Amino acid sequence: MKPKVPVSKLGRAILGTVFLLLVFGLVAVSSASAVISFERFGHNNYYFFRQLIFAAVGLLAIYVFSRIDYHFWKSWSRPIMLFGLLFLALVLVPALGFQPSGARSWFRFGSFFLQPAEFVKLAVIFYLASWFVRKKEAETNFWFGILPPVLVVSLALALIAFEPDIGTAAVLGIIVIIMLFAAGTRIQYLGGLLVSGLLALWLAVKLAPYRAARIITFLDPSLDPRGSGYHLQQALLAIGSGGWWGYGFGASRQKHNYLPEPIGDSIFAIMAEELGFVRIVVVVLLFLALALLGLRLAHRTEERFGRLLAVGITGWLGLQALVNIGALSGLLPLTGIPLPCISYGGSSLLASCMAIGVLLNISRQRL
Repeated sequence: MKPKVPVSKLGRAILGTVFLLLVFGLVAVSSASAVISFERFGHNNYYFFRQLIFAAVGLLAIYVFSRIDYHFWKSWSRPIMLFGLLFLALVLVPALGFQPSGARSWFRFGSFFLQPAEFVKLAVIFYLASWFVRKKEAETNFWFGILPPVLVVSLALALIAFEPDIGTAAVLGIIVIIMLFAAGTRIQYLGGLLVSGLLALWLAVKLAPYRAARIITFLDPSLDPRGSGYHLQQALLAIGSGGWWGYGFGASRQKHNYLPEPIGDSIFAIMAEELGFVRIVVVVLLFLALALLGLRLAHRTEERFGRLLAVGITGWLGLQALVNIGALSGLLPLTGIPLPCISYGGSSLLASCMAIGVLLNISRQRL
């Protein structure tokens, strides 16, 4: 549907911030992927060219979603959520799901991969925002207002946890809490849900020794530097060795098969090593700016559905960046969460760009 007005100044600021993050991401992937690209494919730019394609598709997604009236998603939120749950279930089927690194969380189409959980984040945001608009006094009635959507979303969280991808499930769970808070849910209900979530997380850690090992090495990485603490040790080494100004573009040492996932979850550490503290702060400030701009848009949006969408999307992108950077800096346990708009991968990038497009359409409406 053609929007009534052009993108506002606030929307243009959001778009400019995202574009800068995409540029930083392309430059980072170009450098971080050079070694593994050459080892696997005989030239340095294989992953960079693929990420360039993903970024182009992402920009197209921003444009398309910014032209769709965001009220459209209110009508389709339940079918979208249903399809999201269906794909999360199908990816767990051994004959359908692909398991490249321990988690059966991907569909494979030739040389391309699709991760349903990334798109389910947006589906959950649509669903919850729509629910609290359609159901009067939903935020104050636990049994008929809070519990039904929480049960639906809990099913999505359980399916993601079974992949297993506890990091993504935990981030999505916090997004749900943020949206419930923004909808005006009573504090006692939020407290009960938060305690339930923490108990579920404790149980997930208790049932899997490798997760418990991650918590232990987070508290003291020196306990197992060649085992469960290796990833964090190498990430901290990369960030610390960058100093104030870094080694310079392409000069990272950790990308030479020392740091796991140098183009994915760990790309921030490679960036810090090459850019140094002064310049990597620019990237952190861009994420902070995106979060503040998104919250400002939510504050200025009088219509409830648009406001809840803006809060959910901003919370998602800001929280995911915080968790990724915090984990690699030793402030949070490692979770395997990609850095939005920067980490290599089409699913995360495309889902993030779709969400940005929705924010831009909200800014067009000026409600």
